[in-house]
Amino acid sequence: MQARVKWVEYLTFLGESSSGHQILMDGNAGDKAHSPMEMVLMAAGGCSAIDVVSILQKGRNTITGCEVKLSSTRREEAPRLFTHINLHFVVTGVGLTDKVVERAVSLSAEKYCSVALMLEKAVKVTHSHEIIAVA
Repeated sequence: MQARVKWVEYLTFLGESSSGHQILMDGNAGDKAHSPMEMVLMAAGGCSAIDVVSILQKGRNTITGCEVKLSSTRREEAPRLFTHINLHFVVTGVGLTDKVVERAVSLSAEKYCSVALMLEKAVKVTHSHEIIAVA
């Protein structure tokens, strides 16, 4: 995997992945675009959400929505590293049980989500979930 980041102006940068997708980043506290740390946080949520949806679908569960609400704390002094990240899954579907959703979240956390597993080497990463039943 390769990527590049190119300076645009001020503290704004354009990132481009080897797949050709681009994203704007802003080092000025997210004034014009996502900050790099916001992107790290969203990457953890995206990676884990992909796992959870995939696991639930493979288990033939009827899911109609999945949202990850991410919260974090960071050090006050530089470097402003994350000290804690929580991924709270809100899964919507028909006939979902706590056991099934908890298993999917646990598998992502312990085995599949490479972003969260990598971050876990330096940050306390926790997971929680809730289910919204749809008739």
